[in-house]
Amino acid sequence: MVVRASDISVFDILRVGIGPSSSHTVGPMLAARRFREMIERHGASPGMSLRVELLGSLAATGKGHRTDEAVCAGLMGLDPAGSPMAEIWGAMDEIRRAGGVRIGGASIAFMPERDITWQAMPPPEQPLRHPNTLRFIAASPSIELTARSVGGGFVEYDGDAGPLVDEQAPEVRVPYLFDTAAELVELCGVQGRTMAEVALANELARGMTLAQVRDGLLDRWRIMREAIDAGLSTDGVLPGGLNVPRRAGRLYRHSLSERLPLARHADLRTSAYAMAVGEHNAAGGRIVTAPTNGAAGVLPAALHEVAREQNLPVTAILDGLLVAGLVAAIVKRGASLSGAEVGCQGEIGTASAMAAAATVAMLRGDARQIEAAAEIAIEHHLGLTCDPVGGLVQIPCIERNAMGAIKALNAAAMALASDGNHLVSLDRAVRVMKQTGHDLQAKYRETATGGLAGAFGSTGCA
Repeated sequence: MVVRASDISVFDILRVGIGPSSSHTVGPMLAARRFREMIERHGASPGMSLRVELLGSLAATGKGHRTDEAVCAGLMGLDPAGSPMAEIWGAMDEIRRAGGVRIGGASIAFMPERDITWQAMPPPEQPLRHPNTLRFIAASPSIELTARSVGGGFVEYDGDAGPLVDEQAPEVRVPYLFDTAAELVELCGVQGRTMAEVALANELARGMTLAQVRDGLLDRWRIMREAIDAGLSTDGVLPGGLNVPRRAGRLYRHSLSERLPLARHADLRTSAYAMAVGEHNAAGGRIVTAPTNGAAGVLPAALHEVAREQNLPVTAILDGLLVAGLVAAIVKRGASLSGAEVGCQGEIGTASAMAAAATVAMLRGDARQIEAAAEIAIEHHLGLTCDPVGGLVQIPCIERNAMGAIKALNAAAMALASDGNHLVSLDRAVRVMKQTGHDLQAKYRETATGGLAGAFGSTGCA
């Protein structure tokens, strides 16, 4: 069944997860956990063995994104949203010590170094349906699962259990159906609803109560704020071998200076917030995908700055989160949220559009102005490559969060100063993003072989 944009919940877009990557860390962990559940259903046996194949972009940059560690955590049944961080990052060592993983009462042989294989360039006769593909294979009895981590923590599956997709269309039909921004704007006009009201009505139709929606959004806002605070209060060097210093705290302290060059206090403050989340994510901290881990700093930075400057109530922030989810759903339906599929335009570009739209919604802009803000933000990220140096979500990713947040606020200001009429629609920009992403060579799509990553080579910045 085809999933429409209106079928995608804001809670599927704004997922609680762990760093450093939604597609290379969170997705593989969820897929491994799903495979564990399949083994439990089929019945585990003491003679069973496991293999995991990481393919395409997952193999190219998976080491830097701790994909193998995430797979081990998932095989142990851990959850990126709720399991203790120490248990998640200690799972691989625990499996090594035990010589395998215990599933369904049976001890199953599995050693990460031997049984996780990396294949960045699959043979031409076996093309991948998605560059972030992984296969799970169990022997005695034989059980297989192929998973595609398609960005933002979304995972598509096929295997012994038949076709499975995380974002299956719901059984309950939502009241407001749309696939495009044009349909959403028209719907708001005809129904006399704000975009936030449309999003809320659809969430309620999925079986959630008003209190559950509010609590879920508040929880995500709390985690976003905690990521900002953690990043601002932590100094030192980020893990991974590039020796990248944490800068968010220093930038924030500098933004408090009364004699700041160019008098850009708000810009520097917003940049510090965005980079704080980026640094927290790069260190493997808990964050909210918005729409991905690598772009998780843009939305909270913009919303935090606007709410602070305008003294907005928390209800305005929740409206902003709802609208941000709508924008990401439209981009996901029309293009992609995956850097491995369309480059960084799908990650930072979408995040900037989400933040711009959310800002306009918080400031009581109408549906046309919200759509205009999202379009302005996304238009000026078109063609942006995904070229992580050393395969890590650090350079240029962390600074790109800052630039995406600043662009978002500028796009929102421009849209609020207009009547919402503009020549390039958000839907057209999304179509261009998809085509541009397909035109990008693989080395510019999260393989760490082109762009800045290629300029530094396999040794990174050392």
